[in-house]
Amino acid sequence: MADIPEHILRRSAEARAKAEGRSVEEVLAELKGEQPAPPAESPVASSQSPEPAAPSGEASKIPEALLRRTAEARAKKEGRSVDEVMAELTGQAPAAPAAAAPAPAAAAAPAASGPVRDLDAEAEKYGVPSDLLQRAMIARARKDGKPIPQIAGQAAPPPAAAAPAAAAAAAPAVAAVPEGVRTQRLLTVVKAGAIQQVKAEPTDKVNVWPHLLAIEFVALMACTAFLIVFSTFVDAPLLEFANFNEQPNPSKAPWYFLGLQELLSYFDPQVAGVLLPGFGLGGLAIIPYIDRNPSVRPSDRKLAIMIFTFFVMSAGILTIFGSFFRGPGFNFTFPWVDGLFFDF
Repeated sequence: MADIPEHILRRSAEARAKAEGRSVEEVLAELKGEQPAPPAESPVASSQSPEPAAPSGEASKIPEALLRRTAEARAKKEGRSVDEVMAELTGQAPAAPAAAAPAPAAAAAPAASGPVRDLDAEAEKYGVPSDLLQRAMIARARKDGKPIPQIAGQAAPPPAAAAPAAAAAAAPAVAAVPEGVRTQRLLTVVKAGAIQQVKAEPTDKVNVWPHLLAIEFVALMACTAFLIVFSTFVDAPLLEFANFNEQPNPSKAPWYFLGLQELLSYFDPQVAGVLLPGFGLGGLAIIPYIDRNPSVRPSDRKLAIMIFTFFVMSAGILTIFGSFFRGPGFNFTFPWVDGLFFDF
């Protein structure tokens, strides 16, 4: 021990003291040869035969937590209850024979004597690696309690009764899971596909250019051509030159301004010409900001329809009154009594 560095020797002493429940100084003295170390058990003998029950005096030196963890590990390995193993460690009951311990483990592992499966052909067919298929096959057989199918191209393992060592080596190793740890099982293997799915679905959205603007440009050209042809063959009904000495009575504005002229009969020019038309145009402008419902159904756009209907109906009624119900002096009259005072 003289050639071993002091820090390595102390780390070994701390590890052994923690495992055996003793002090570090005592174990360090044993490693340095100052006092004889207790006889250690052979690892091969301990794996093949049960550990002797510790005397009650020595068991009392081991912390209860370490004793409980040791009992749980041995009970899980040998398939016995924790209380029974705990009683053995404390010297209260005789140890159970070791020959019965491997029985549950041997019964839990099914023998590989099932049907033959060609994993290479299945891997090529489904696009799944063969090792994943083999793991899923073994897990399914263990869950259902059926024999593990044989793999094509591999020799069948010998029976468990004839060669237990070979059967244990052929069976897949299963790592011990600590108590309280939940493991996840592979349910299925899904073949990877495209991340972005391309679907040819109809849509109700089109780009403004070129779809909308191209149609509007064609409509504009058609209307312009119609007006040019119509004005070439039909003369406009123009009146004679204005005479300052002979003014027409009533003097009416064009039809598209008669609504404003009708308002002048009821309100001040500032109100009739600026405020009321400004409120009307402002109401039309704020409709998209007030009613933000994306639906195109009239039943879902009641507010927008109400504002627009009020503006159109008001402008229409004022225009009709100024055109057909105003006579000489721009006084109110009935067209079916006094006639029309309006030039189309």
